[in-house]
Amino acid sequence: MFSVRSLLGIELDVVSWREKVLSAVGGAGALLAVFAISHHLLDRQGAAMLLGSIGASAVLLFAVPHGQLSQPWPLLGGHVLSATIGVSCARFIDSQELAAACAVGLAIGAMHQLKAIHPPGGATALTAVMGGAGVRSMGYEFVLQPVLLNVVVMAAFAVAFNAVLPWRRYPAALIRRPGLPVTPPEHEEVLAALRRVDSFLDITEADLVALHRLLNAERTNGLTADG
Repeated sequence: MFSVRSLLGIELDVVSWREKVLSAVGGAGALLAVFAISHHLLDRQGAAMLLGSIGASAVLLFAVPHGQLSQPWPLLGGHVLSATIGVSCARFIDSQELAAACAVGLAIGAMHQLKAIHPPGGATALTAVMGGAGVRSMGYEFVLQPVLLNVVVMAAFAVAFNAVLPWRRYPAALIRRPGLPVTPPEHEEVLAALRRVDSFLDITEADLVALHRLLNAERTNGLTADG
């Protein structure tokens, strides 16, 4: 039987209040850092739309800093690829509605193919098409500034913010996990298991290995205690 909780996708919440507050503070600080950039380079309409996608990135980077979707390559590739595709669609497709649909669809495909899935990138592609005359007049300059500039500032802020918190790191590769006396699965075994799932999971291979070790260690400790 499916429960209402499982159908709605409500996950277990084991995050402390300290972590929740830090996520909120970090996201607010990052958005303030990019706010001035967008308003300096774009008109009101374009800045509002772009800040929407950058704000969504702030949620990922500061609420889920160790998630696969939040890492530097998805962040950078997702926004820059999507912005480039959006500008191209805006320039070469006359119908704005069709250009918008193609921009988002092509951005999703490109992010998937290049292992750079970052959901806010879809909004960036949409901004390139629907952001108004100011955005359209910038052409491909829009990709470099404000998009790339905003992304670099956001990533730098995330690195600095998380560097002072021992249990958080950005990017996730900087996390120092305590060694556990359990043999981790081989890389090919992890890939084989993911292929069987055949759906994108927002978790890094390192996190999967760490969970495997923790679960096996818990089982070992449980058997020892029972014995």
